[in-house]
Amino acid sequence: MTVLFGIDRLIADPALRAPLIGKRVALIAHPASVTHDLTHSLDALAALPEIRLTAAFGPQHGLKGDKQDNMVESDDFIDPDHHIPVFSLYGEVRRPSAAMIDQADVFLFDLQDLGCRIYTFVTTLLYLLEAVSGTGKSVWVLDRPNPTGRPVEGTLLQPGHESFVGAGPLPMRHGLTLGEIGRWFIDHYALDVDYRVIAMAGWQPEGPGFGWPDDRVWINPSPNAASLNMARAYAGTVMLEGTNLSEARGTTRPLEVLFGAPDLDARAVHAAMHRIAPHWLKGCALRASWFEPTFHKHVHQPCSALMIHAEGPFYDHAAFRPWRLQALAFKAIRHLRPDYPLWRDFAYEYVQDRLAIDVINGGPGLRAWVDDHAAQPGDLDAEALADEHAWRETAKLYTIY
Repeated sequence: MTVLFGIDRLIADPALRAPLIGKRVALIAHPASVTHDLTHSLDALAALPEIRLTAAFGPQHGLKGDKQDNMVESDDFIDPDHHIPVFSLYGEVRRPSAAMIDQADVFLFDLQDLGCRIYTFVTTLLYLLEAVSGTGKSVWVLDRPNPTGRPVEGTLLQPGHESFVGAGPLPMRHGLTLGEIGRWFIDHYALDVDYRVIAMAGWQPEGPGFGWPDDRVWINPSPNAASLNMARAYAGTVMLEGTNLSEARGTTRPLEVLFGAPDLDARAVHAAMHRIAPHWLKGCALRASWFEPTFHKHVHQPCSALMIHAEGPFYDHAAFRPWRLQALAFKAIRHLRPDYPLWRDFAYEYVQDRLAIDVINGGPGLRAWVDDHAAQPGDLDAEALADEHAWRETAKLYTIY
């Protein structure tokens, strides 16, 4: 069965587009914002004579995906083909300014997400909704799949730990599409927005592909989101950004490893993981390997690594728990090397007053568990299970599919 994303339905159905006639329309998009025939959404909308495009917005990494690393800002520019302003939401501002909001009456939000709280497109949606709230303007989410499906995992972000990588009290794996999360944002933050979701047709979150339709090709929504395997692993491997371990940036398979380091033995870490919590290793295969980053951490140094294969015959959708798997890798390293300098101290996403690992996890709980030699897997599990249950009860009120 062919799956139609929100943009496909909007392009195909004049009745869906009818409310846009006579309105100024802005598009929030990135490189993966394409139709089923791989036409970029900006071009597809511009080709419709009744759609008056007056602006576009690019999130982190840009409308065209021009920025490779994190925390590299993009500039505003004039689109050379459509001659409209393209505003960066990862440059001088993260939140749309009043002047930007004045450019349009309806904002079409068409970003491919990874199903993970820390992926900044989630926060970009919240900031747009907050900027539009009370203005009488509209936000339409042209919905796309959560490529990791419905599984929920991780502790909820704690109050006071909000950031650009933590829009609110979500778990690390939230199990919703962006259209669904927008519905929750509006209720949770009591926003006054004319909000609608152009829902997908035929998407089965737990059907073939387990979230990602078999009939759609993968296009990087950000430069280092290079595969479905990465999307599945990301809710764990993103934590490496808060450590001195390499996440394999500077290679062709970034964020698909549990760690890479020139001074660790991947096989020894793997064995320690088996001793500590073998049940957290289910759902994938781990392969000891080596890589040498061409840039970023440990550049030009051979790094011992554990590659994650949450794909093919090794993938068990119900059993795979990447957040716990990554936590277990940290715990194993701490057991083997108690004084290993795991945690990287730098201004992560411009947060100055907290360790990056705590910004990523929405609180200090995971780091404290890793560093406490007496803490057992059951301790972290108990905290996470309670939060996961609470979120599932909340999330089911907002699901569309």
